[in-house]
Amino acid sequence: MDLDAIQQALREQGFDGWLFYDHHHRDEIAYSILGLGELHATRRWFYLIPAHSGAEPVKLNHRVEPRHLSTLPGVQQHYGGWRELHEKLAAMLQPYRRVAMQYSPNDDIPSVSLVDGGTLELIRSFGVEVVSSADLVSRFEATLSEAQIATHFAARDAMDAIMAAAFQEIGHRVRQNHRDQGGWDEWGVRQWLGEAFGRENLITDALPIVAANENAGNPHYEPTAEQTRPIHPGDFILLDMWAKKDTPGAVYYDITWTGVLGQPSTRHHEIFHLVRDARKAGSQTVIDAFAAARPMQGWQVDEAARAVIDRAGYGDCFVHRTGHSIGTNVHGNGANMDNLETKDTRQILANTIFSIEPGIYLPEFGVRSEVDVLVHNGQAQVTGRQQEELVIF
Repeated sequence: MDLDAIQQALREQGFDGWLFYDHHHRDEIAYSILGLGELHATRRWFYLIPAHSGAEPVKLNHRVEPRHLSTLPGVQQHYGGWRELHEKLAAMLQPYRRVAMQYSPNDDIPSVSLVDGGTLELIRSFGVEVVSSADLVSRFEATLSEAQIATHFAARDAMDAIMAAAFQEIGHRVRQNHRDQGGWDEWGVRQWLGEAFGRENLITDALPIVAANENAGNPHYEPTAEQTRPIHPGDFILLDMWAKKDTPGAVYYDITWTGVLGQPSTRHHEIFHLVRDARKAGSQTVIDAFAAARPMQGWQVDEAARAVIDRAGYGDCFVHRTGHSIGTNVHGNGANMDNLETKDTRQILANTIFSIEPGIYLPEFGVRSEVDVLVHNGQAQVTGRQQEELVIF
């Protein structure tokens, strides 16, 4: 934990302090930012960082677990019963007017809105205004070091090659097996991709999405050994893969491409081009904003991409946000490109990475086109290959 950096960020935000709270390991963000290990937290603990430089944090935890916050700097206090807890919390907070917590008004940013309603009521009962820590969380959870950014590019180099090879392999095997009256299916492709990841020292929290025809119209379709569709000549194929290098602190790379095993239809081309143009509108919005040194929030990127699909009359078929924060987890704790599921008003920060992945999902097939964007050295850039036309293989 970098106490000086946290206190500086609090002063920049105009907050008086940041109150961390947990019970039964509900708030993983708190553990990550504070650098706490795995605590068996059966009782409530609180940790208050004041904004004033040089002011000491205050630790408050139960006498049953007296050393749970011993690795953190600050003044240690303990409580036993609930009356003593309320009394000491009120005293801790008495000097402060506005305190950040892992809370989001109206649950607009669910990944940050982790403090339960009863605890919010308790803190507010002491005359304290609770404000959202969302931008603070982005600053301390989503910004990446130079070494971490390098791991993203290393994953990119391996995965862009795997994506290209996968389409070639599907085409080769399906045509050969079709002649031999055998077959290859979505599950088989998924296993092949997992083996390719292993050869490149890539790890992931889940194997890639491999979806043919109508299955591509389901945004989170995942084939299994028991439920898998055979792939035939003429099929439309969506491949969505995300992975990172198997090294400490490595950052994910996350992409989606689509293609047709044979000759695409006019409809295939139409939908792909719409999604491609929406993706480019989203990425260009970020690129232009940073070139002009203009602040940008996640919801604004979603608006730019979504407008392309809305104007074409397919707004109801674009059923998810435009993109998500990317870090050591594929879904990171920075700003999401979202004005559909939530209105993400978090600033897009320097040294962060996020996806831009609009989609149109129809009963007969679906298209998603995904790239990653890095903000670094005062500019934004797409970090990998960008699909301009359907893969024909």
